[in-house]
Amino acid sequence: MRARDWGVLFAMCGAIFLEGIDVAMLNVALPAIRAELGMSTGELQWVMSAYVLGYGGFMLVGGRAADLFGRRQMFVFWLAVFLLFSGLGGLASEGWMLIVARFVTGVAAAFMTPAGLSIITTSFEEGPQRNKALLIYSGTAAGGFSIGLVVGGLLTSIHWRWVFFAPVAMSLLILIAALTLVPKSRRPERTGQRIDLAGGITITAAIVLLVLGVERATHTGIGWTLGTFAAGLAFLAAFIAIERRVAAPLVRLGIFRSGAVVRANAIGVLFVGAFFGFQFLVVLYLQELRGWSTLQTSFAMIVIGLDAVLSPTLTPKLVNRFGNARVTFGGLLLAALAYALFLPVGADWTYLMMLPGLILLSLAFSLVYGPLTIVATDGIDEADQGLAGGLLYTSFQFGAALGLSTVTAVNIAATASGTPAAMLDGYHAALVVPLAAALIAGLISAFGLRPRKRPATELGDDKILATHRSPS
Repeated sequence: MRARDWGVLFAMCGAIFLEGIDVAMLNVALPAIRAELGMSTGELQWVMSAYVLGYGGFMLVGGRAADLFGRRQMFVFWLAVFLLFSGLGGLASEGWMLIVARFVTGVAAAFMTPAGLSIITTSFEEGPQRNKALLIYSGTAAGGFSIGLVVGGLLTSIHWRWVFFAPVAMSLLILIAALTLVPKSRRPERTGQRIDLAGGITITAAIVLLVLGVERATHTGIGWTLGTFAAGLAFLAAFIAIERRVAAPLVRLGIFRSGAVVRANAIGVLFVGAFFGFQFLVVLYLQELRGWSTLQTSFAMIVIGLDAVLSPTLTPKLVNRFGNARVTFGGLLLAALAYALFLPVGADWTYLMMLPGLILLSLAFSLVYGPLTIVATDGIDEADQGLAGGLLYTSFQFGAALGLSTVTAVNIAATASGTPAAMLDGYHAALVVPLAAALIAGLISAFGLRPRKRPATELGDDKILATHRSPS
């Protein structure tokens, strides 16, 4: 790649790393935040839920906005908003101030993330070069989350406000890099076209309500949960009806005729849901049952961050040899194996007994996340790249909310009391959820397998084949 290409990739990787590290650091800092601001458990839940609602609810609109108003313009503007409200979160003196700041930060990430992904998919030619860029990008995203667990623990030991101030400094550096290195994108021609406001409002309302229903399922009654889901589905039906009629739809429904896109998004929901649910259970196990400190837990989990090294090194070679579909399928099987190895977890397990499962999970993440991103955007028209990225990240976010809510519900239902034996029973029951999700994702992935044609030209064992269109 040219120096300019590396510059673009560097700026976009910085942004996705920022998004991952921001979420991970906040997870670690929640107890300290509650202690200083005097927040109840319900209020503390909203610190995370507000971000999830903003991020998941506006992702599709954010992806389409990048296509309609210019990718670089959207990326730079919303990165600046992310910077501003992250800083305001660090200055919060009341719980409600922090919740509002996190919601706006989530909205900013919802516009910034698909814009960044579409900058990569439109800056690099489809094929080996784009695949390499996407695998580096996905490895950086995963590494940000893993590293954020440790960095969050270190910063929280100083003061929890540094968890918000650190992303401000990093955002500023990325903003300067984007303005310097990313070329200005041509504003798309929209003469005579109307912006699909009705579609934007209905799909945002639908996703916000559906994510809210999942997020609050374990904290509210069945009636409230069913009512929220019903309202979300009603808005979704209204959105589909609007998109079928308007001349310039927010979401071109024809994109769902691609089996590869549908499979990639379905797998994304299940795979990310399983990962977040599993991680949540392991953190509870280590801290609540075993009495490990936040920093000890962070360092124990950082081994999952090996995928940041494996994604740009090992995964391209495997994709080169076997294709995206087979690599993804293999990664899902490894994820299922990793979760299965944790099923018999005991109250006296040593870290060495946990390590094989964690290493397998890091390998699985490196084999699934990047190839899934490639499949979800491969063959999509340039005008719809922001939409494709928005769809995928909406699936990821909804999957995270669904996974966390489901394992929490199962864990609570299976824990009869607060005794160590009851807590362990709860973990055992809840660990079945990520295992089942990974197996279902593997089944869906199997439908994308088909005989692979032998490519005519190879570029070397460390590059993806130039003439190869990987099966999806």
